Amino acid sequence: MAQKVITIYTDDLTGEESTEAATHTLSLDGVTYEIDLSPDSYDQLLEAVGPFLKAGRKTGKGGRKPRKAAAAASEDTAAIRAWAKSSGYNVSDRGRVPAEIREAYQKAK
Repeated sequence: MAQKVITIYTDDLTGEESTEAATHTLSLDGVTYEIDLSPDSYDQLLEAVGPFLKAGRKTGKGGRKPRKAAAAASEDTAAIRAWAKSSGYNVSDRGRVPAEIREAYQKAK
C-alpha cells in the first residue's frame, strides 16, 4: 500500500496556509513561546515589538548573568582558591569550588 503524506504549513496569526511559514521563538517574563508565521505576519510582529527591542538589552540565550556580576564571581573564586591552597585545602584550579571551602573562607575573613 502506498501512502502520501501532505504537510500543510499554517500561519498561527491568520490561520491561512503558507508555503513560507517559519517557526519563531519569543520570550517574555520567563515564558518562551513559539509561533509559526508567514513573512507578512512576521513583518507585523517586528513592527509591533520593534520599538521595544530597540530600547531593550540583549541578554543572549539562557539569560546569562551580567558581565560585572560574572567578573566579580570569578574574582571571588580566584581569591578563595588562593586562600584555600595557602590554608592547606586541596582545591582544583578549575571548576566549582566546594561549598565547605567557601564556608571556611567566609569564616576566616
